[in-house]
Amino acid sequence: MPSIKATDASAQIEPSHPLMKAYLDHVRFEKRLAKRTCELYVEDLKKLTELLNESGLAPTAATSSDFRRWLARMHSSGRSPRGIALILSGWRGFYAWLGRQGHVKVNPVVGIKSPKASKPLPKALSVDDAVMLADYHAPEETDAMWYELRDSAMVELLYGSGLRVSELCGLDVDSSHSKLRGWVDLEGGEAHVLGKGSKWRTVPVGEQATKALKAWIAQRQEKLKGDESTSPSKNDTYALFIGHNGTRLTPQSIWQRLRRRSLNAGLSTPVHPHMLRHSFASHLLQSSSDLRAVQEMLGHANISTTQVYTRLDFQHLAKAYDSAHPRASKVKRSSQK
Repeated sequence: MPSIKATDASAQIEPSHPLMKAYLDHVRFEKRLAKRTCELYVEDLKKLTELLNESGLAPTAATSSDFRRWLARMHSSGRSPRGIALILSGWRGFYAWLGRQGHVKVNPVVGIKSPKASKPLPKALSVDDAVMLADYHAPEETDAMWYELRDSAMVELLYGSGLRVSELCGLDVDSSHSKLRGWVDLEGGEAHVLGKGSKWRTVPVGEQATKALKAWIAQRQEKLKGDESTSPSKNDTYALFIGHNGTRLTPQSIWQRLRRRSLNAGLSTPVHPHMLRHSFASHLLQSSSDLRAVQEMLGHANISTTQVYTRLDFQHLAKAYDSAHPRASKVKRSSQK
């Protein structure tokens, strides 16, 4: 059984085992893979050499159990699931080649999967930061009030009703025309929006959002009447949120306005529209724990999509448990040690 000599990684650029060298020649000269791809294969095989040496194995002697053990060790040492998947792909290619050359009967890497990457949690603001943003008022300057009233109403709807930015853009001032994508019923205290999958849903509009919307709509009407340079297109006549030229705001412009507003309000992190939607869901669940209601308001087809918000603020729930449950007095939280 051939062995692999331990090598100094800093002194030797490539693995020294003949089979590995032959494989690298194959990917360079026969498959003619890109230089960077070949360099990555070299790194994968150097890592494999290290693990084989530690176990006293030749490449042809490694089994599926060996690879599972090595993957588990890499994962526990902190290597990312994506990084492990890339290494595993390199090893799989090497052993597929060994099989075609008759050096191994079975590819020991086939069927082995890398650890699943955990889904990142949605980014949500704290309650204090969300309220700080909603309560922010820009300094009174020439023509600034127009922007202030509009942007304030947008923030209140995004955070107060959990709208997607596309749904916000599609809102009209009323339902008096045929090509509707959504409208706000101020008297009824609700918004009707056309969400994903062309599905309509109705969401509540809170008192603060209603107040902000009434102020903005009044200012909007004055703007359209008094500014001769403003000539909205036929499709934008009913748009709730418009720019200075009278046209419907785009998602990109709302992203820019919200980012600027959050920085002006003193928040440490630039805010984007979906962050306010995440904050809406997270804060509502903290207060009500009604997952089905939050699912309905967000317009999620599957409740599993909504359940991700239950993981956003475990410490908040843990504190509520510690303070309320009669058997919680002896629980020690890791974050409190």
